[in-house]
Amino acid sequence: MSKRDYYEVLGVQKGANDEEIKKAYRKMAVKFHPDKNPGDKAAEDKFKELGEAYEILNDPQQRAAYDQYGHAAFDPRRRASRAGGDFGGFHDPFEVFREVFGSRGGGGGGTGSIFEEFFGGQQRDPNGPQRGADLRYDMEVSFEEAARGTEKEITVQKLDRCETCGGTGAEGDAKFRTCATCGGRGQVVASRGIFSIAQTCPACEGAGRTIEKPCRTCRGSGQREKTTKITLRVPAGVDTGSRLRSAGNGEAGKRGGPPGDLYVIIHVQEHEIFHRDGDDLMCEVPISFAVAALGGEIDVPTLEGKAHIKIPAGTQSGTVFRVRGKGIKNVHGQGIGDLHAQVSVEVPGKLNPEQRAKLKEFADLCDESVNPRSKSFFEKAKELFS
Repeated sequence: MSKRDYYEVLGVQKGANDEEIKKAYRKMAVKFHPDKNPGDKAAEDKFKELGEAYEILNDPQQRAAYDQYGHAAFDPRRRASRAGGDFGGFHDPFEVFREVFGSRGGGGGGTGSIFEEFFGGQQRDPNGPQRGADLRYDMEVSFEEAARGTEKEITVQKLDRCETCGGTGAEGDAKFRTCATCGGRGQVVASRGIFSIAQTCPACEGAGRTIEKPCRTCRGSGQREKTTKITLRVPAGVDTGSRLRSAGNGEAGKRGGPPGDLYVIIHVQEHEIFHRDGDDLMCEVPISFAVAALGGEIDVPTLEGKAHIKIPAGTQSGTVFRVRGKGIKNVHGQGIGDLHAQVSVEVPGKLNPEQRAKLKEFADLCDESVNPRSKSFFEKAKELFS
């Protein structure tokens, strides 16, 4: 299915300024955010589409490329012919949302989420449930795992909800009472000359209330450090710097709030043969002098086995042959890249007397017509030699 025009996605004109684009994104993103539309696949797809459109149009360099080439500017198969570098990032719509809305945004939803502020008509109660912190995990994968996709089990040490008290911080049916230090506000005001500074209450740590009998396991925090194993699906086509979001696997929220998210940053190991250019694979393949001169057929490696390449007679060192569809699968599902095999003519090293004699005989038979490039070069260099 073809992509929609990014300006159409955001509902703005092509000449819209940065503020108009941001305003349009904010309005649409809140409308289609998965927290507001639980279980609605169409809304989720629309939210992802909005994030991708905003990320491109909000960046001057990427927007200029899009205005000139359209979606083809981000097609990895055409990257080599574009001036201006690689624009194919890994879009995380929740991270885009979080950056636009600042600390208020979140992908976790639940009580105390951004929608209380936008649709509830009131600011979130600072003494009420609080969403847990997001976590970052750096994960190394092999070149093949990044290309084909894989599942990884990772171990994360984090603050989880206390199982004894269920996150309330109270022992059994213990009651809460208003904090005597801050009067339930969660903050105390300290005077510094003509200035007054509001600080988190040291007695209740901002909760605005204290527990008559704190939980003995978590000592009233409602959280407990725990080591958790998480199975993560790594999609085919990820590259170094790709971010994967594992919803709800961040730290536990406070006072019954929802957990944060876990963001996994991918680091791909180098390969002995291949290196990547977007979704294309590059490799250097040595061939003999005889094959380069006479022509023939060689095998080249791919991530799926081997492929055959026909070498025309007279092939020069550095010639690149393309094998279509043998590259990396695009992480956004936009096709598969190609394999580019650059041949390197290998000069014979150790020769026995018979081989040297034959090669000398061949050299004596050669004239300028055998090596036309050398003839052309030395004709151009005559003035320099003189």
